[in-house]
Amino acid sequence: MNDFTHVTDWVFDLDNTLYPPSARLFDQIEVKMTEYVMRTAGVDRGRADHLRNHYWQLYGTTLAGLMHEHDVDPLPYLVEVHDITLDHLAPDLALRDAIRALPGQRIVYTNGSGPYAERVLHARGLDGLFDAIYGVEHADFHPKPRMEAFNTVFAKAGITPSKGAMFEDDPRNLAVPYDQGMRTVLVAPSPSQPAPHIHHHTDDLAGFLTQLAQGRFDPA
Repeated sequence: MNDFTHVTDWVFDLDNTLYPPSARLFDQIEVKMTEYVMRTAGVDRGRADHLRNHYWQLYGTTLAGLMHEHDVDPLPYLVEVHDITLDHLAPDLALRDAIRALPGQRIVYTNGSGPYAERVLHARGLDGLFDAIYGVEHADFHPKPRMEAFNTVFAKAGITPSKGAMFEDDPRNLAVPYDQGMRTVLVAPSPSQPAPHIHHHTDDLAGFLTQLAQGRFDPA
């Protein structure tokens, strides 16, 4: 618990963090992303799928790549690719209770859109828990892991990184928060390769947060 006694700002990623990867929402989103790339770049599905992944690797998100390479308007893109079914999501009362017990400010910060995040939180029974929800649009369309993305959102939220903790499923999105002085937690089924910018790993976010709230967290 000593690792987190100073934390007053709790920042949570959305996809594969506040719901389990087994829900496979990104399977739906990636299909829509690929179809968008097909239309925009005028390429077949195989090439579009390659470009989608290439843009994600190079720019942080497929959207950032499309904006940089094809001058895409981000708002219609965000509406289209997040128009998916959430039937695979179920409320998580244990996670709700664990988040509600955290002291201080709690926010969601996603590379998806704010309206999509609100839908997901509702489906998970987590709506009403967070002080604010920030999508990529609130970061002026700069995606994580870019420093300007974090700086923009943290400034809007009034977050002091040295008093913050970041929960993410993508290891690269923890590097900037770590450099800024935040506690970092990788939420994923398996640990990544050891990296200095990842303080902790958990495959059970509700359990991890419950231990924090109960004051018996073992930082080993």
